[in-house]
Amino acid sequence: MSDRYSSATRSYVMSRIRGRDTKAEMRLRRELWARGVRGYRTHGSVPGRPDIVWSGVRVAVFVDGCFWHGCPSCRIPTPALRRDYWGPKLRRNRMRDRLVVRELRRLGWTVVRLWEHQVLIDPGKCAERVAGVHARALLSRTAHGTLRVCP
Repeated sequence: MSDRYSSATRSYVMSRIRGRDTKAEMRLRRELWARGVRGYRTHGSVPGRPDIVWSGVRVAVFVDGCFWHGCPSCRIPTPALRRDYWGPKLRRNRMRDRLVVRELRRLGWTVVRLWEHQVLIDPGKCAERVAGVHARALLSRTAHGTLRVCP
């Protein structure tokens, strides 16, 4: 089976796929901002390059693309063209995701992983989940004296 696009067109299409500031990520950030949850960094220098990071309370948020990370709900099929490339590629992505979560947890981080479709369908619900995790982490750090809060 051949590709429906020329090599140049396929290259252009693939170059337009963004790894940061995606539609889902931007919607989540707008919802967090609207709820007053601020102080985060985008794409911090943390293992796995989370999409949203609160380094003071060690919370990392990933918004995983359904195709690139193998969402079990969406069940997007592996592309028919070059299955020998895409199958292993997508499996490596999922394996890397597991390793990153394990590493971050070992370093004391709380990790939140959201699927792209979850954020696009109900960004408010996703923002509430993230805000709750952030609030609990903030309270936990404050209670243990690792984060100073001005009176």
